[in-house]
Amino acid sequence: MAEREIVKKYSNGELTVVWKPKLCIHSAICVNTLPKVYNPNEKPWIKAENASTDELKAQISKCPSGALSYEMDNEDEQEGKEMKSHMQIQVSPNGPLLIQGNLSVTLADGRIEDKKRTTAFCRCGGSANKPYCDGTHSKIDFKD
Repeated sequence: MAEREIVKKYSNGELTVVWKPKLCIHSAICVNTLPKVYNPNEKPWIKAENASTDELKAQISKCPSGALSYEMDNEDEQEGKEMKSHMQIQVSPNGPLLIQGNLSVTLADGRIEDKKRTTAFCRCGGSANKPYCDGTHSKIDFKD
């Protein structure tokens, strides 16, 4: 039986921040970029109402793991649900391979997962969530 994925949602009235904790690699980019929204010491830890929609979109686009995404509360606006077909690949020093854009990943067991925005792939070999990064590189002092 497959483990149920946890998904949390937080709205500012225009945009809903979607957080998938299983994907989070704890890079703290969200906390450092918008500390008025993201505070892991508070409950709830995400307060989307503390930032504008543009601020939230800009911050979410920097999430290296794809754990944060967003949905526009106005269903007619599709900007938050689709990304341009342009794909960008970045090798993080001592960290994951980051691929930005829409892609389909065929897993070892044959399942296909569609990914949007940024997906972090493990380069250190230590992730318990292969092929995706789970932050293990920082625990094992991976150097590239």
